[in-house]
Amino acid sequence: MHPFVFPHHLYPIIDTLGQSQRSHLDIAEAMLATGVRLLQLRLKDRPTREFVDLARAVQVRAVACGAALIINDRTDIALLVGAAGVHLGQTDLPAADARELLGPQAIVGVSTHTPEQALAAAREGVANYLGFGPIYATGSKADPDPVQGLTGLQRARAAIDLPLVAIGGITLATASEVLAAGADAVAVIRDVVAARDVRARVAEFLSLDAGAAG
Repeated sequence: MHPFVFPHHLYPIIDTLGQSQRSHLDIAEAMLATGVRLLQLRLKDRPTREFVDLARAVQVRAVACGAALIINDRTDIALLVGAAGVHLGQTDLPAADARELLGPQAIVGVSTHTPEQALAAAREGVANYLGFGPIYATGSKADPDPVQGLTGLQRARAAIDLPLVAIGGITLATASEVLAAGADAVAVIRDVVAARDVRARVAEFLSLDAGAAG
């Protein structure tokens, strides 16, 4: 397993959230046009064939842009389309099994929802990075876990050394305080994909990189 560093403070997630006026591919292309180098494809409750076809199309575009595509939940689809890795929830395939299937060079992320879960996942020694949240109340999950807040994030940061991406209700207005609380990156769905101009909103988030560097 190789060391992992988030290329940006934003980890954008491709998901239409049920919006019919935009496709996953449109959103992916808008994100990639900004120069992002890591993004995740999330497709909940859709047929596997549809997921595979979409993942293949996004993977082709990601490779052309020099970006790494992470597939949400589905290790099998990540393997099939040659994606850079997979992001696993607590009820998905165990991280060790995903690592065995995808190999040592793959990026494996694991969602955690309490500081205790984060510590347990880190001790397993398989994941390249951990997701942590929800930080704030979120509307992108049907049955969200309890809100952890900035205090929970700080506790998780103190407990682990792995790169940590915070998720859950994060917006451009709150991203800086989340990063200041210890997150290496923020995973964002709604505040990006529901924006009038997805490309412009991603660019605004990417400006946080320059602010942190300064």
